[in-house]
Amino acid sequence: MVRSVAQVAAEPPVAEASQWFASERKWIFEKHVELCRIPAPTFQEQERAEWMVNQFRAIGCDARLDRAGNVVAHVNGKHDGPVVALTAHLDTVMEPRGPEDIRVGRDGELQGPGVSDNGAGLTALLAIAHVLRSSTVLRDSTLPLVLVANVGEEGEGNLSGMRYLCRPAGMGARVASFLVLDGPSVDHITSRALASRRFEITCSGPGGHSWSDWGIANPVHALSRAIAWFADQPAVNVPGPPRSTYNFGIIEGGSSVNAIPARARAKVDLRSESAVKIDEMGAWMTAAVERAVEVENDRSPAGRVAAKVREIGFRPGGALPDDARILRHIRAVDSHLGIRAHLDCASTDANVPLSLGMQAVSIGAGGQGGGAHTANEWFRPEGRETGLRRVLLALILLMRDQDDSAARR
Repeated sequence: MVRSVAQVAAEPPVAEASQWFASERKWIFEKHVELCRIPAPTFQEQERAEWMVNQFRAIGCDARLDRAGNVVAHVNGKHDGPVVALTAHLDTVMEPRGPEDIRVGRDGELQGPGVSDNGAGLTALLAIAHVLRSSTVLRDSTLPLVLVANVGEEGEGNLSGMRYLCRPAGMGARVASFLVLDGPSVDHITSRALASRRFEITCSGPGGHSWSDWGIANPVHALSRAIAWFADQPAVNVPGPPRSTYNFGIIEGGSSVNAIPARARAKVDLRSESAVKIDEMGAWMTAAVERAVEVENDRSPAGRVAAKVREIGFRPGGALPDDARILRHIRAVDSHLGIRAHLDCASTDANVPLSLGMQAVSIGAGGQGGGAHTANEWFRPEGRETGLRRVLLALILLMRDQDDSAARR
């Protein structure tokens, strides 16, 4: 680094930008509430994406939607060369049924689906865009900045927005580093990508009446048996290392309490720090399904069930070396701000660039939050300014990094 973090932070434009986060906290909070009241479940992010485009344009950025539905905003003009990308995902696991589902408590706590994950990250994009467009902070930058609000991070979105960005023929070929904002907390730096595989298990049979057709092979019984056998497998319940988890998040089937179902379905999420272990878990799950179908058919005097296991999502793993350039920059910023953050392994949009050997980390945008992926999600703005200053200083260091070839390693 040509200048230390303290020297960069003391530059008048940077110091003024940092102060803006505190003086405009009311504006930041109002934007946070407004965006969270726009539903954006996975695959249905368009309304929120269009709102973000309009916000970026009002701030003075050159913003548009790409073919995947991502919002791409150029802060300091379009460029054909290397860029630094600051991203946050648009979609949420749950959605507000109406504006009243996003509530502000008497203590200033924001409550409702998506307020933390990823309302915090998207609000940070707007705050960073505003402060950079209204200052001369970027004057000494070597690399331009692109802000991205991307689709498809949650659930079966399968990181579709980030996959599109990282295509060799797309912008990904020009990104020197990805700084991904996901959630609020500043106590972590996600530098290792947690791999995951998602499957849909479908069992089908003839169906029938619960009394007159009793004994016929039952898809729900077979599916339930498969889930229980897999969950009872000792090898999938070892705490680690490597740490591995499974979750049957959806179970569906049948049409009436007095009808033997003709179909049953479950969706399962498998995760592991080890690629070998996650493949083993997938094989154990398939074996449990095959065994359950066999037992159900053997015990039934009539009819047969069949099962199909289909992979519906895969998130690649990857990791940065501990001496990676982007990590050195963020650690230097954390040291300056007095932040004690630990390196962790998680599943975020950073999975895609990390799997490709690119410089990428995921961090929180500041503030406090919890209850992610539930209707009781919450966010408190205390500490947001520190998180935003952290993002700003890290971006400045990354944009002033002239050794682009080294930045890509």
